[in-house]
Amino acid sequence: MIKTRDGTQLYVKAWGQGPAVVLIHGWPLNADSWDPVMNALAGAGYRAIAYDRRGFGRSDQPSHGYDYDTFADDLADVLAATDARPGAALVGFSMGGGEIARYLSRHGADGIGRVALVSSVVPFMAKTEDNPDGVPQETFNQMTEGMLADRAKFMAGFIKDFYGVGLLAQPVSDEQRALSWNHAMQAGLLPTLAAAKAFATTDFRRDLASFTVPTLVIHGTGDKTVPIEATGRAVARAVPHAMLVEYSGAPHGVFATETERLIADLTEFLAGRRPDDRQAAIDAVTTQMLITPNV
Repeated sequence: MIKTRDGTQLYVKAWGQGPAVVLIHGWPLNADSWDPVMNALAGAGYRAIAYDRRGFGRSDQPSHGYDYDTFADDLADVLAATDARPGAALVGFSMGGGEIARYLSRHGADGIGRVALVSSVVPFMAKTEDNPDGVPQETFNQMTEGMLADRAKFMAGFIKDFYGVGLLAQPVSDEQRALSWNHAMQAGLLPTLAAAKAFATTDFRRDLASFTVPTLVIHGTGDKTVPIEATGRAVARAVPHAMLVEYSGAPHGVFATETERLIADLTEFLAGRRPDDRQAAIDAVTTQMLITPNV
């Protein structure tokens, strides 16, 4: 546990030795959702660090601080407590991408080596006149109503959409869905509602100018939770040096549905290589195998 500047206790875990990679989880989960990725990074020579956002998992559940300025300050306190800088890489999933955006604009990129946004809410989720590809406010209202009426039932349905589960599509096991439901239910109701409001309403478009370090954007084209056009593709258009890697047909929770590919792409990026170069090399080898006759 570490204590933040306002006295809130956050649960933090670190695996492995080497350059620090700080992984920030999405709503409504906790740091354990990163476990397969953390384990792989630790085995690849990195120090993988993850923490439970305030109000979630094993961290404190204060009645305040569920805004992105505070979330960014919490990230700064985690970086300081774990001696992750200089050279730290930041990887944010879903609402965790917002922590990275606000951290960079609020605290600067000093000591940060590179950043990755995975299925991220950045730059702006809400549908407005100047953000026509965003999510209608009615959708967020329905989420709030569902959680207030029966949060346990709401989360069960939300997690199905999160992983793209349908009548025929079963990208994850029933057990993986149950695990995510358990993670979601560890959070308090107040933090769950307040964090949802934060990611639904916070506009990070001005924060994008602070993305001055190598930036990787990974997003599934089938993401119905955080639509790619208003988020991943918008970041790629606004940040000229950002590398956008689209996972064709993939849903929101790519850390579970595309685990091996995500690990490989993150590992390539952390090593200073382009993930799409890796895929191009794989495609080239596959093509050569197809056109070369057996001897």
